[in-house]
Amino acid sequence: MRADSFERVIEHTLRGLYSAALYLLLPVTVYHLIWRGFRQRAYLLRWDERYARYRLPEPPPGDGHLWVHAVSVGEVNAAAPLIHALLRDHPQQRVLVTTITPTGSERVAALWGERVDHVYLPYDLTGAVARFLRHFRPKIALIVETELWPNLLFACRDHGIPVYLVNARLSERSLRGYRALRALVGRALRTMRAVAAQSEADAARFVRLGARQAQVVVCGNLKFDTRVDPGIDAFADAFRARIAGRPVWIAASTHPDEEALVLAIDRHLRARWPDLLMLWAPRHPERFRPATQLAIDTGLQVATRKLTQLPDAGDAVFVIDTLGELMSFYACADVAFVGGSLQAVGGHNLLEPAAVGTAIVTGPHLHNFSDIAEQLRQADAVRIAPDAAAVAEALERLLADSAERDRMVEAGRMLVEQGRGALRRTIALIGDSL
Repeated sequence: MRADSFERVIEHTLRGLYSAALYLLLPVTVYHLIWRGFRQRAYLLRWDERYARYRLPEPPPGDGHLWVHAVSVGEVNAAAPLIHALLRDHPQQRVLVTTITPTGSERVAALWGERVDHVYLPYDLTGAVARFLRHFRPKIALIVETELWPNLLFACRDHGIPVYLVNARLSERSLRGYRALRALVGRALRTMRAVAAQSEADAARFVRLGARQAQVVVCGNLKFDTRVDPGIDAFADAFRARIAGRPVWIAASTHPDEEALVLAIDRHLRARWPDLLMLWAPRHPERFRPATQLAIDTGLQVATRKLTQLPDAGDAVFVIDTLGELMSFYACADVAFVGGSLQAVGGHNLLEPAAVGTAIVTGPHLHNFSDIAEQLRQADAVRIAPDAAAVAEALERLLADSAERDRMVEAGRMLVEQGRGALRRTIALIGDSL
């Protein structure tokens, strides 16, 4: 048997086993949607899209979409510079943005509204994937960060759709997680036109997963190219005038296991600054209400963004129970704690507070942002603390030392400015397929 024929047999066998397993797990997908729906009601809606049944009309014959897939809020924000560029440079083309989570969907609507089409990406079932591609007829597929769905990638190849993995990152933990499917995922990776990796380390891990060396190009991190809203400074000035000189810290993108720790940190800081204002932005909408109640249970006066818009003089905690406003509130704080880092989530975007000029403290679990965290650490633009007690101490030192905060802010802003360019390199990489 010739080598290429043998390879096709292996691919066909692996795909068949993978697809059979997914179809056997179909009842689990329904259970998952119901279970998530109890926590976030939006998961109970638009189930038809999860199985590639769409209300959006098909594009006219001969036309198709420029398609960007971004799984949730973080990936949508990362892809924002690229999507803005597509809308600017290709105004005659419809842009399709797919997500998996309702919060990602809300972020797409907030950023672009009717300027883009949006649906949920279907599950990686062969029939659903085929319906999705027939319906939208993508001219190009730009998949953000680490969404490697084998049936989707093979189907794009079979339909002649060029696929690029953009802003691509792969941690050591994720690489280990692909161990059982490495033979299949590696073959799927090799169907792509290119992998635009965030860093040399990410590039090396994609090669270890199965990508060809020639496929992988280091383009940098699109998050460096995120635009700062020009109205943020005015918003922050108005906010600071309202709170009349009170010290402010923000606990951002926190997860459930961090919530009690956040309140303990706030209690530690409030012992020194009784008039302290804590801004609190839980990562997921289903935690907005429980976090608010936890703060109320401490006996503090609590307000929320939806209820009062801005804090009043007597408010000790202000919960940001909205989406898409985190950078604006980062700019209002003297120092920021970025969550997802005191439990093994892997951290969240450290460049947002750096870009708007806020000193940063984070916990030790940063495997999803290890390259950025290391760059910030080397620039002395972040404090990485080993545990919650050390986070509290770092926040206390920075709240007490405005000169140290200023040095960190300047270093962070300089690093963000020097890191720009990933968008330009990514556009150049995908240009031949647009």
